[in-house]
Amino acid sequence: MLDIADLHVDVDNKPILRGVNLHIKPGETHVLFGPNGSGKSTLIGAIMGFGRYRITSGKIVFKGMDVTSLSVHERAELGIGIAFQRPPVLRGVSLQDLLRISSASRDTNLEATAKELNLESFLPRDVNYGFSGGEVKRSEMLQLLAQDPDLVLLDEPESGVDLENIALIGQAINQLLQKDGLKGQERSRREIKTGRQKAGLIITHTGYILDYVPADVGHVLYEGKMSCSGINPRELLGCIHEMGYGECTKCVV
Repeated sequence: MLDIADLHVDVDNKPILRGVNLHIKPGETHVLFGPNGSGKSTLIGAIMGFGRYRITSGKIVFKGMDVTSLSVHERAELGIGIAFQRPPVLRGVSLQDLLRISSASRDTNLEATAKELNLESFLPRDVNYGFSGGEVKRSEMLQLLAQDPDLVLLDEPESGVDLENIALIGQAINQLLQKDGLKGQERSRREIKTGRQKAGLIITHTGYILDYVPADVGHVLYEGKMSCSGINPRELLGCIHEMGYGECTKCVV
């Protein structure tokens, strides 16, 4: 699904990522930990193709295609979607219009999906204008569900969200990643029927989202490099809580 090789990224002419390697298979959900300023948001911004993240060397391959030089909208059309940590307000654009524009399937019942996320009354309103923190994050999930991407990038989905909203966001993420209660043979049959397997990369500081979303692989991004990779996310989070990022990167290989 995603192969990143020796990725170096500058922001405002300052090196942030220094040789990041990451491999995500179809069907996998990866979790990225790291202290503030380590380059987590830079990594997913570079994957999405945002202009302020200048790739100086390395390669990003998505579903077998080199997307390193593609624009944001080209990557989105290929099946990469993102939920921001601090989403922008879009004045003059209603949520329902944005959902219809970005919807991957014209048959999608967006009103029913909005109702599940308690956003039905927000559809006529400008995107994120006057929304609370939890409402903004639920709006992001609703937009991703409309887009229905193959690779889901989530930047701190639980940030600024109360426990009730985290549960709703967790349900939405599981739906996005095809982790909605189907297990074993049932899930395999559905994936064969649809011909698609989703993958996800979740940035989290607190790890609260792991109580709602099952994840497969954990990583630590430290000083612009992947210091730990391939570790069980909960074990990795426990190591971070016990010893901190600096010590964790020394003891976990």
